[in-house]
Amino acid sequence: MIPIRYNVRSLAVRKATTVATAGGIALVVFVLAASLMLSAGIKKTLSASGKPDNAIVLRMGSDAELGSVVEESSVSLILAAPGVKADEKGHPTGAAEIVVVGAMEKLGGEGVTNVTIRGVPDDPSRFRPEVRIVAGRPARPGSDEAVIGARIRGRVKGVDLEQTFEIKKNRPVKVVGVFEAEGSAYESEIWVDRELLRQAYHREGIVSGVRVRLESPSKFDAFRAGVENDKRLGLQALRETDFYEKQSEGAALFVGVLGTVISIFFAGGAMIGAMITMYAAVANRQREIGTLRALGFSRASILTSFLLEAVLLAAAGGAVGAAASLSMGFVRFSMVNFASWSEVVFSFDPTPSVMTRALVFACVMGLIGGFFPALRAARTSPLKAIRG
Repeated sequence: MIPIRYNVRSLAVRKATTVATAGGIALVVFVLAASLMLSAGIKKTLSASGKPDNAIVLRMGSDAELGSVVEESSVSLILAAPGVKADEKGHPTGAAEIVVVGAMEKLGGEGVTNVTIRGVPDDPSRFRPEVRIVAGRPARPGSDEAVIGARIRGRVKGVDLEQTFEIKKNRPVKVVGVFEAEGSAYESEIWVDRELLRQAYHREGIVSGVRVRLESPSKFDAFRAGVENDKRLGLQALRETDFYEKQSEGAALFVGVLGTVISIFFAGGAMIGAMITMYAAVANRQREIGTLRALGFSRASILTSFLLEAVLLAAAGGAVGAAASLSMGFVRFSMVNFASWSEVVFSFDPTPSVMTRALVFACVMGLIGGFFPALRAARTSPLKAIRG
């Protein structure tokens, strides 16, 4: 085998073409890694909203809270189903909530955006202990006050601490607190008193869904049977983790496919650039190739050496692109969740899997782009090369 240092020195000698080609590959890897990071961030944000020991009850056939209607008379039956965990006072742990989507003006831009507004019981932290107020105070029960998620703060007109917005015409609500919820989708929501939202949107006698905490994840089957066996109710029970996994499928698939398609188009250009670079290298190194053949190196060794050189070039560019994409971990990106048709703020999640896939993609580009130039080098006649 030809020593690897020969290929490394060859790349170092051709600085301009090496940097140009590596830069093109770095751009492709950056785009691909960013799209994969966003797709992973969508799944992470929505999956963080679900707990393995929680279940959600919706109307049969509904795949989101927005389109679900549950009679309030059924709430007590749901909470009394087998497997529901009781608190220290012996009361079943659950929360019946109303969810609507409000069109609100964007801050610092034109147009409107859909924002999820959740009507919660008097003490929402009782069911969601992971929620903590990071600025201001909790909203008082029965008041026209709201708390907002940290990720949506300052993105919508009037949705910031001590500011006022309208959930319906002539129904102003004051923001008194900002909360965090372990990076979940709740941080992109506005929470108000359930009765306030009921009156504003005329949801008398109904809620959007009911969440319960189970004694353990293994109790879910018994709970679901207790809820769904009564056909008069027309309800379905889902594990909260499964519910949010389905919520993330559409947006994550869209971002992943879009990023991959764009990367493939960019990759075509990058591979052409790598191919041109390697063809030029072969043309300028005819005597070197002839000398290597004269020294006894086989065509297979020449082919392998030039392929390795192309892969090294691509790997260097891929490493630069992957390293640059890590900066996206500090960026927050908002888009519409296709399941709820409301804006959710996501972060880019630079997982090891994403980085590995991006680097492998770069090496494949180098392998494809360098194959034909390497084949040409391997077919070079040593006598003609030395004479030339």
